[in-house]
Order: sequence, then structure tokens, then C-alpha cells
Amino acid sequence: MTIQEIKQNLTIRQVLEHYQIQVKNNSCCCPFHDDKTPSMQIFPDTHTVRCYSGNCQQSNKVIDVIDFIMYKENLTKHEALLKASQLTDLSHKIQRSKEYQEIPLDRLEELFYKMKSNLRQSKTARTYTQQRALDYQKLEIGYNGRTYKGLVNCIVFPLKDPNHKIVSLYGRSIKAEAENKHFYLKNRQGLYPCYPDPETKILILTESIIDTASLLPIPLALNTYSLLSCYGVNGFTQEHRQAIKELQHLEEIIIIYDNDQAGQQASHKLAQELLKIQPKSTITQVDLPSKDINEVLQLHNPEIFTQLLEQRKELILSIEKQEAREQSEQETTNQNSPKTEHLSLDQINHLIGKSGIIGEENTRLLLFIIASSYKTQSPLHAIVQGSSGSGKTHLISKIAQLIPQEDVLKFTRITESSLYNWGEWDLVGKLMVIEDLDGLKEEALYSLRELISNQQLSSSVSIKDKKGNIKSTHKKVRGVFSSLSATTKADVYEDNISRSFILAVDESTQQSKKIIEYQNQKYAGEVSQTQEKQAKEKLQNYLRNLQQVEVINPYATKLELPEEVHKIRRLNQMYQSIIRQITYLNQKNRTYKDGKIYTEIEDLEQATQILFESILLKIDELDGSLRQFYERLKKYLKDKNQEFYLREVRQTLNISKTQMFRYIQNLKELDYIKPIGGHERVGIKYKILYWDDYQKLRKNIKEQLQKQIEKLKMEQ
Repeated sequence: MTIQEIKQNLTIRQVLEHYQIQVKNNSCCCPFHDDKTPSMQIFPDTHTVRCYSGNCQQSNKVIDVIDFIMYKENLTKHEALLKASQLTDLSHKIQRSKEYQEIPLDRLEELFYKMKSNLRQSKTARTYTQQRALDYQKLEIGYNGRTYKGLVNCIVFPLKDPNHKIVSLYGRSIKAEAENKHFYLKNRQGLYPCYPDPETKILILTESIIDTASLLPIPLALNTYSLLSCYGVNGFTQEHRQAIKELQHLEEIIIIYDNDQAGQQASHKLAQELLKIQPKSTITQVDLPSKDINEVLQLHNPEIFTQLLEQRKELILSIEKQEAREQSEQETTNQNSPKTEHLSLDQINHLIGKSGIIGEENTRLLLFIIASSYKTQSPLHAIVQGSSGSGKTHLISKIAQLIPQEDVLKFTRITESSLYNWGEWDLVGKLMVIEDLDGLKEEALYSLRELISNQQLSSSVSIKDKKGNIKSTHKKVRGVFSSLSATTKADVYEDNISRSFILAVDESTQQSKKIIEYQNQKYAGEVSQTQEKQAKEKLQNYLRNLQQVEVINPYATKLELPEEVHKIRRLNQMYQSIIRQITYLNQKNRTYKDGKIYTEIEDLEQATQILFESILLKIDELDGSLRQFYERLKKYLKDKNQEFYLREVRQTLNISKTQMFRYIQNLKELDYIKPIGGHERVGIKYKILYWDDYQKLRKNIKEQLQKQIEKLKMEQ
């Protein structure tokens, strides 16, 4: 028997069982050293093990079945091969003795795990799944050859109960000549792929399990959807009925049955029954261009399902549907928002602080508001400016940790064409974090700008069809996502800035003291990591529980920004967007009317206060970090006629030579300062040319915005 045959037929678990080594959660005590706590990791997919203990002679070695036998019995390689060959023959005898066993229902989880391993080892089963366009590496699919009765020569799918436990199996024969191709265990129970998520708003019902499996890996542009398989045209069971009845947030049910007479008749029959179970839901149907979903997937690219879903049609039912809908609308009139815990913005900001973001109270809250817009139809974007080492990247990374992590895409680098290569819906409903905007080349910046502005990228690309022919096609990438970026030189990205909120990192001495104090407390063990984790999880769960709802701002036409604002049209749009997003975050404390929530004065006040610094940055021709330096410089000089040398300023303000040079160059270019004498050897002397009254400007703008709010209060 060759080495390859041994490795194909002898599993690592069989070897471990032979040596009576107990396995738990894919780990065990290492037999090659005195191991009291399991330090050996088992990798079933590759049939290898690895010990991570530094006390082991085999530490960090990847050990296969042959090497394991060699080390365990202190054999030569040849002797280990002979021993492995004997174990392989023995395992075959055991396997043959188990042929055609009845499936023990109390061991379904364990048996299905083995079936998944069998599929990876069976070339015939793998070929079948590839022909059916089923990705066995992404899907839960097993294979039963001749071991258990009822599912012989079948690929196997698990049926699960409400607790996601496997309670039954479905087998689909891979033999073309088989008369009966569909097999279920006795007393079938459970649903595929599982019970729908309780938050499901859109439910897709398919005719067969393979149809559902075909759709599972494809991201569909639907809001909070679940997939559920029926068991044929007559396979809508009581278990299906009860599971669908319990979906309290369900808005639409999409039926995708086979494109034949039986499928069409079953669709209309099912729609009538669904209407009785969920009278408030819309029932729609997708017309397939081929026989069934799986055949469509075999003949087309997965993107076709996006088009088909966009073209779905509402099924025309009897008059009882209209009566049910009218009753539903009457019940939801003036309905209050869901009675779950409401977090005010002050509470949210407090939790942000508890999560480990120190200081930056206004900036961190605005960043969280912007990031939280990722699931809305008009998401927001922010660029954080700061000098090198100021903590801007750390800040946006910490904010990203407060968002549900399944919705976060974090990039250190984006290449020129990479954004064009995402799937059409891959970026929808995500938060994109770009740690260093300075590292992006112009083409990457252009594609990012297009995604932010137009919410899509369109390109003409060449692809191979199913027959290998090259053809051109229109590729789209939709960009409905929010983003946080960091940069040291945001003035370079004028087009990007005009589409984003600009925020500056607080580089003051007071902020540095806060951070150092926090760091010291952390090293002293005075900061609770559990408390930080709980704060993050509470904010993540709060965002998960927010409902997609339309926001109406009745005060929108009565709000005005200061005339001094740079690019006032875009900033006005951002201002209104922040108001809408704050209302969205406050939805659990707002009254629903006709399925919408309405902005209140409190939302306007919060938006104005939070956005104030960003409005000032839009007015100011100095970027955030440069403005902070200039204000510190004026405070140090006290008099606009005071002359100064760079060295004395740099030492007093504790600024690096490189950073100081950038600040001075920028201020010279903008005619804020000028050199008036001195020499390179002793230093250049400078004087301020333009001593702007920035604090007075701040005060005037703040008063103007506050008067506007007070006027609206008086009109109520």
C-alpha cells in the first residue's frame, strides 16, 4: 500500500482511537510529553495534529498519521508505514462490517461530521456536487456510500430543530440510474438549512433542499432575509407552518418553485395558505428562466438571482388578502416603536468611553453616529485628520470595534482595481475602515470616491461562460456602506473631503495626559477588561436591534447654515443626514406614525452640538491639526507683533522637527506667517502676518445655530 493510499484511507481520529487517546473539542493531551492540560490540536480536514507546548520534542511540528505512529512507537519510517498499512486494512474490515447499518438517531451530529469527511475523500461525490454547482467547502454537505441503510450513495444534508441541533437527514442519490432519488429518515423532522432567524423580514421559500443550498452562498440584496426549503410541491409541513407563524417581523414571503405546471400550481396553493398564517405579509413569486434554481445556477452566473429578485411579482390572491392588509394597516396606525431598551446619545457616549476610547468626547460620538449609518440607504463617511502618531488610526479602529463585527471590513491597503473586483452586493450594509488613506493611489481613490458619491462602480469586463467562451459583460459593485478613514494630509483629497465629514484628532497636552493616565491605569490592572467588553457588546447589540424605518424631518426647510461655510450645499446635505441618523438612533424613544418616525427638536439640538466642530472645519482653510497648532502658537506668542524662532516654539510646544517643518510650510503658503530675518546657522526669525479671530468666529456661528433652534422651539 502506497503512502498516498494510506493517507487517503486512514484518518487521524482512527489512529488516536487505536492508541486510546481521548479527544475533546478537536484537542487532546499530547502523548509525546508529560501533558496534563490538552496542548495538542487535531485538524480533521488534513488528518494531522500539532502540539503547541514548548516542553514537547515535537513542538509545533505538523504530524500526519504516519509520523504519529513513528513518534508514538519510536519506529523507523519504514516500520511506521507497515504499521499504518495494517491499521488501514483493519479500518476497512471494520467499515465493511458496518455496511447497511440502521442510522442511530441519537448520534446524528457525530455521524454527519463523518459524512462530511467522507465527501471530501470521495472523488465521485465531489464531482457530483461540482456538476450541481454546489460548493461543498461552504455548505454543510456529507456523503454516505454504503454504510447506512436508506441513504446509500447519497449526498446528505442535515435538518435542524429550533436549537440548531441536527434531528434528521435528507439524502439525494448521486446515481443517475436510481429510480428514487430523494430519501428522508423515518419520522422526518427539522427544517433546512435551519429555523429562520426571529428577526427575519423577508423569507424565501424554495421547492427543494438542493435549491436552497444553491442560494445559500450567494449574497442577496435583501433586508434581513432567511432561506427555507420545502420538501417538494407537497412538502409544506406543520413544522414549516409553525416556524413561519412565529416570525413577528415578517414583511414579505418570496416563493421560488420550479418552472413547470406542478410548481406553478403549488406556488398559488402555498400562497393562499401563507396568507392565513401571515396575513400582514406580501406574497411574491420569482419566475425562473430554467427548470429550477439549481439549473439556473449551473447555466448562469450567480448575479442573475439579483436580477430575478428585482423582477419578482406579487401574487394576485382573493379578496381576503385585501381585507387582511386593511386590518393590518389599521392595527399599525400610531403604533409605538418596539419596547426595547432605549439608549440616549449621552448613554451611548458614556459606553463609548467605557469601551476604552479616552477623551475626544464629541469626535468619538460623531464617528460612532457616522459608522452606525452603514445599514441605512444613505450611509455617511468620515475622514479623521491628524499628524503622524497622533492616534487617528487607533481612534477609528476602536470605533469600528463597537459595530457588529460581521458587518465590518477593515483595510490597511487598497490596490488600484481591487474595489472593482468585489461581488455586486459584497459591500452593501458594511462599515469600511481604511487605516491609511495616504497609501491609496489615485485610481483607488477614484473608485472609492465613485462608490461614496454614486453608490456603485460599473465596468466592462471579459469573462468565460459555462462553455469556456470569452464574452464581455457589465459588472456592477454597489457601494451602500459607511466608511471611516485616517490621513495626515487630507488637504490633498479635496474631492474626497467634500463628500465626507472632516474631524481632527485632539493633539492637545490635556488629551495626551488623559491617554497616559488611562494607559498607566491599564498597566496597573485598574481597568476592567470585562467592563470594556460588555460596553462594546451592548453597543453592538443595540445597533443589531435597530429597525429599518423611514425618517421624516419636519424642520428640514427651516434650518440654515452660516453663509461663511465652504461648499455649503454639500455640508447642508451632511447636516440633514446627521439629523436623520440621530433620529434613527433614537427610534426606540420616538413615536411611529404611518410606519415612519419623525425628527424632534431634541434631535436637532444634538446634531448641531455634535456637528459644530465639523462645520467649523468646513469654514476654516486650515486643516484640523494645522488649526490646533496655529491656535497654540498664538497662545504662546500672545501678541501678533511678537517675533519668534522655530526652535523655541518647537521645544515649548513639544513638536517634532518634521512636523514643525510641515506646519510652517503650510502657514507660509497660506500667508499666515512670513520670515523676517535671521540666518540658517542661528535660525530663521518669523512673524505672524494674519492673526485671525478664530474664537470670535466660533462664538458667532454657535450663537447663530442656537438662535435657530430656539426660534423653532418658540414656534411649537
